Amino acid sequence: MGIRDLGDFTANRRVLFIMGIAAIAAVCISVVGVAMFRLIELITNLCYFGRFSFDYVPFSQSPLGWLVVFIPIAGSIIVGLMARYGTEQIRGHGLPEAIEAILLGRSRLNLKVALLKPTSSSIVIGTGGPFGAEGPIIMTGGAIGSLIAQWLPVSDTERKTLLVAGACAGMTIVFGTPIAAIMLALELLLFEWTPRSLLPVATACVVAAILRSYTGLADPLFPFTGTVTISFYDAGAWVLVGICAGLLSGFLTRLVYALEDGFHRLPIHWMWWPALGAVVVGVGGLIDPNVLGLGYANIEALLRGDVGPDQGLSLFVVKTIVWGVALGSGTSGGTLAPLMMIGGAMAAAAIHFLPAASPGFWPLLAMSATLGGTLRLPLTATFFALGVTGNIHALLPLIVCCFTAHTVTVLLMRRDILTEKVARHGHHVTREWHADPFALAQVKDIMATEVQTVPGTMTLHDATSFLTLPTTKHPSFPVVDAENHVLGILNPPTVLAWRHAGKHRKTTLAELLSGNRSVPVAYPDWYIEGLIDEMSKANIAHVPVVSREDQRLVGYVAWKDLLRVRSRKREAEVSRTTFYHMNHTK
Repeated sequence: MGIRDLGDFTANRRVLFIMGIAAIAAVCISVVGVAMFRLIELITNLCYFGRFSFDYVPFSQSPLGWLVVFIPIAGSIIVGLMARYGTEQIRGHGLPEAIEAILLGRSRLNLKVALLKPTSSSIVIGTGGPFGAEGPIIMTGGAIGSLIAQWLPVSDTERKTLLVAGACAGMTIVFGTPIAAIMLALELLLFEWTPRSLLPVATACVVAAILRSYTGLADPLFPFTGTVTISFYDAGAWVLVGICAGLLSGFLTRLVYALEDGFHRLPIHWMWWPALGAVVVGVGGLIDPNVLGLGYANIEALLRGDVGPDQGLSLFVVKTIVWGVALGSGTSGGTLAPLMMIGGAMAAAAIHFLPAASPGFWPLLAMSATLGGTLRLPLTATFFALGVTGNIHALLPLIVCCFTAHTVTVLLMRRDILTEKVARHGHHVTREWHADPFALAQVKDIMATEVQTVPGTMTLHDATSFLTLPTTKHPSFPVVDAENHVLGILNPPTVLAWRHAGKHRKTTLAELLSGNRSVPVAYPDWYIEGLIDEMSKANIAHVPVVSREDQRLVGYVAWKDLLRVRSRKREAEVSRTTFYHMNHTK
């Protein structure tokens, strides 16, 4: 593997084909996303107002009075039946299910998910469920991308790319945030950062963003027109809000899974859990109707500064309870909008304790940091806030808040609200991506240069005796001629094969290896990634290393030497060394 064989990226012209398929998936999910929004509004109008309409009306204006308690229960019973007799994959908020499909299911989602996920979520949210539509649409978009890929001759990696492209297009059609959607792919779903995956995802997000301009959805979705002041004093307040958001993120994660554990201890089938959770949702709706449904109007009000401390405290407490119980019960719904609302309400409740700023500024920071901290997506949360508000001036405080919250949650929690669910299914997810150490190290970095060899003049009898000597430390040796050229490898399986073939005990190794025209060898400048591929193809555990100039033996690599690459990487992370020392003289 010479220098001409190496490149910065592995993408080739096939990426253009995958980009085209990703664009088609984006068109499909855009249609589904808009239809889901309309379906949610229709169900809300039918259930709470008894009319066939797609117009938005606040839940607080429903004429049903205390009877509204039963509407979320009815919706949850329907969804419980759909999950039991349709597919369990519609339960939950979508992102953990997408992660599991990518890591464990070869990125395959079935038609039932594509049909039942948006339908079930529309029923839950339309009947008052305290969720956003983004999680289900992301899951549905992933299912559409996966289904299209399953109809085509693509690799598992390409199928994963199309699943993620569909998911991120779904996020874009909801919020109009293509950059944040791309960052979601990079920080959470792709498990790699390569052009072969990134380009199709970006294509899908751009197509969805363009199509969104024809839907009549607000752009930006939650405008924030306030001004931003920057100083060290302000930065200290940003950090404080980030810390509070990080602590809130940890609390919300533990709350959801504590409630989920409580539902698992109930002596009834899980199909009925959402209905029990919906009882709490219905009662919460009586206390504060603003906690019901999508809640996008509440986010707008928070960013306008229209939510006072008392209303903010009510929204914060009640929304946290109903969202945690509903999500813990295993119903279908999203998390992005609820997390934003809870974080923003926290800031609104504590507005008197924060420095003076433009209306909505502190809720903006808190909702973004809560989102980024809970999902551990600081870059996604930052660009998401910029995208939905259209205010680029808030970039610096958003970075500070989101990364502060991320710091808190990374130090406090081993897993986040997404990966905890995957871990509870018995699987580990790592959220850290590194360059492959095998793609960066060369054979000369790990090969043994003091190589014990055997001469080609050695007889088969002597070779057998040599391998069985107590002083022989390993089972494999290069066989070389007088000029140190490699003739082959001596090891016990090879000797046994010769003996079984009836070779004479006085036959020399050179004679036995004379028909071996292709001796697997490596070169010092090979990268270990390529060496591993060659060793796997040849099904060998040891390989001699020869000079390119004269083909003479210069080293030897065993499979144990490959492990040293990982050991060195680990040592570089934990070993602490001082290179410069202060000289103290009396």
